[in-house]
Amino acid sequence: MALLEIRNLVKIYPHQVRAVDDVSLDIHAGETLGLVGESGSGKSTLGRLILRLVEPTSGSVYFHGRDLLAAPPGEMRRRRRDMQIIFQDPFASLDPRYRVEDIIAEPLIIHRDGKGQGGIRARVIELLRAVGLDESILRRFPHEFSGGQRQRIGIARALVLRPKFIVADEPVSALDVSVGAQIVNLLAQLQRDFGLTFLFISHSMPVVRYLSTRIAVMYRGKIVEVGTAEQITERPQHAYTRSLLEATPEVTV
Repeated sequence: MALLEIRNLVKIYPHQVRAVDDVSLDIHAGETLGLVGESGSGKSTLGRLILRLVEPTSGSVYFHGRDLLAAPPGEMRRRRRDMQIIFQDPFASLDPRYRVEDIIAEPLIIHRDGKGQGGIRARVIELLRAVGLDESILRRFPHEFSGGQRQRIGIARALVLRPKFIVADEPVSALDVSVGAQIVNLLAQLQRDFGLTFLFISHSMPVVRYLSTRIAVMYRGKIVEVGTAEQITERPQHAYTRSLLEATPEVTV
């Protein structure tokens, strides 16, 4: 059984805009499924539908065999421990009024992790080190850091509850190429260290190809092609996939 089973997912916004149009996908434990497509193709909406940050118009999302869209609030709250998101913009996704320690600890407090203050701080420090940062930054504020450092703080926050599944929503698109490459390599290392499953959303085929086990190509709200990273990049079947490959330069990661 797949970790996540997405069936016939639809999101229609006002004026009949079908942002996600009858999407079905399986995501297997331990893999990175890359979701690639141009801006406006529905990628980020799909990621948020899976996590129920946006409610779908119709369809089903099964996590460990349980239908998330039918889950009552109490069960959905528990499930959120297992499913987290890394946002695109490291400048907007961190509350500027919070210190680093409070930003990373907030999910533990919300979910009443029961570690006590000492246990929470120890967990925060553990995650900071895992993302390549030092405990000396605990009392500093987001504006004191570069974009790459802020994204590392956001990744630490996403990992603090020990989730099984993470939606990485264009996590390097707001960063310059060299810093983005470091973040991509960090995500690959964290996947190995923590046994994570990723939905990695990007408009960049080279980045997706580097990180992903399989790739799903999205165009105008629909999945037009799914295959292994090698199949999609070496033997694309759909004209849109071929156009994406032709339009993106090689990037060294």
